[in-house]
Amino acid sequence: MLRQELGGDLFADHNLFRDRVDQALKDLEIKPSAAELKLILRAVSWRVETAPPVIAKTHKPGKAKADPLRGFFSLAPSDGERAGVRGKQAAIVEYEPDPDLRDTEQVPLLEPGGIEAFIRREVLPYTPDAWIKEDATKIGYEISFTRHFYQPQPLRRLDEIRADVAALQMETEGLISEIVKGVS
Repeated sequence: MLRQELGGDLFADHNLFRDRVDQALKDLEIKPSAAELKLILRAVSWRVETAPPVIAKTHKPGKAKADPLRGFFSLAPSDGERAGVRGKQAAIVEYEPDPDLRDTEQVPLLEPGGIEAFIRREVLPYTPDAWIKEDATKIGYEISFTRHFYQPQPLRRLDEIRADVAALQMETEGLISEIVKGVS
């Protein structure tokens, strides 16, 4: 029913596609759960590098400030309609992170300038649209148990190794002679 309602058009903007799906479901009086809707959208769409970013949440003008390092991006008033905001003010949006591009960094605990300085210096020059996910940030210290508590076993002496090799040679020669006797 959804395919008949939307037609066979290909959408280059997932935001527009999602709005059209929402409207089509409303017209058809179908109310899927959030998980079902997510599955439907995932089944009929795919990732395209050149597509505009997918908007996860739009903040009302004046309620949030743009902070790209924290994932709050400003949309120009001309793009505000794409985010569902009308008016002359810029909209503040949060984009959906792409799970395929998600990455983590281990920042030294005593990093001068903290996490922000590290991200600006080490990440943003290579990935300018990266941001810090504050609720996933963990502060702690890693203790390498292997490094601090590992006690290696002492190596065997050379004469013990020679004795083992000689015993294996004797055993092997005995097996070969038995095989040869069985063949003749």
